[in-house]
Amino acid sequence: MPEKEFVSPDELAAYLDVPVRSIYAWRHQGNGPRGHKIGRHVRYRRADVEAWLMARADPNSPAA
Repeated sequence: MPEKEFVSPDELAAYLDVPVRSIYAWRHQGNGPRGHKIGRHVRYRRADVEAWLMARADPNSPAA
């Protein structure tokens, strides 16, 4: 099965290894990855999450 394009806040929290509360706090503060309202639900596009992470990469950290 192909990887899903959109993930839920719970799935995003598991991927980032952070509490779900952090995901919701970042969304409320406007600091997190771009979210999309789909009906009553918030979903995150994987490409948006990866772009958000790259924008926050430590420039002094060695590339993997």
